Amino acid sequence: MIFRDPFILLFIIVVPPLIYIYFRSKGTNQVVFPSLGALKKIKPSFSQRYRHILIVLRSTAIILLVIALARPQYGNEQTKVTTEGIDIVLAVDVSGSMLAEDFEIGGQRYNRLHVVKPVVKDFIMKRTNDRIGLVVFAGRPYTQCPMTLDYGMLLQLLEKAEIGMVEDGTAIGSALGSSIERLKDTKAKSKVIILLTDGRNNAGEIDPFTAAEIARTFGIKIYTIGAGTKGLAPYPAMDIFGN
Repeated sequence: MIFRDPFILLFIIVVPPLIYIYFRSKGTNQVVFPSLGALKKIKPSFSQRYRHILIVLRSTAIILLVIALARPQYGNEQTKVTTEGIDIVLAVDVSGSMLAEDFEIGGQRYNRLHVVKPVVKDFIMKRTNDRIGLVVFAGRPYTQCPMTLDYGMLLQLLEKAEIGMVEDGTAIGSALGSSIERLKDTKAKSKVIILLTDGRNNAGEIDPFTAAEIARTFGIKIYTIGAGTKGLAPYPAMDIFGN
């Protein structure tokens, strides 16, 4: 057994003096009897028979308390474990095409963004020690959440992301550029961009292939996840009456 704070054990040395003082004080309080015969006739009371138990219990309690404060530990080897997470930027498409309702769950149709959000949420909740940022994009990118370990806040901001919050278009290259900007100066050994989109680049000033080359120079990996199905998909539209 080892102790985390062994110096605290020094307080045990106060116990013997306390015991000594106790018995010395008891020895001075004597009653004088005229004869030993009278003394023998007196039966010891319960408190007299067990008068020393209290000091024993108190001394034991003090010793146990001191040992506890010294924080006893078993084992003779200390291992320092260091965990290092990775830095991740989630680039989520919120362009108008994400309104396409090509997913059917339980007989109910859902748009692409509605289906993507639970997938992203599940990914976030499975991470530990990873800093994660959120960039949403359509015609231009917008940093919805900076790099953070506060997954609760990140999930709230993910839920608030919606189609129409950024002017329409699909600026994939610009979204990658914004994500690279968040990652390029971080000290993490591993840096990742996860791109979730349903379309081709048709807006922005940065070509996606150029952005990918820039990411490679900074050691940033890009993973793309497509949202949607092939072919035509139902798309909500308003009539002249706004319905």
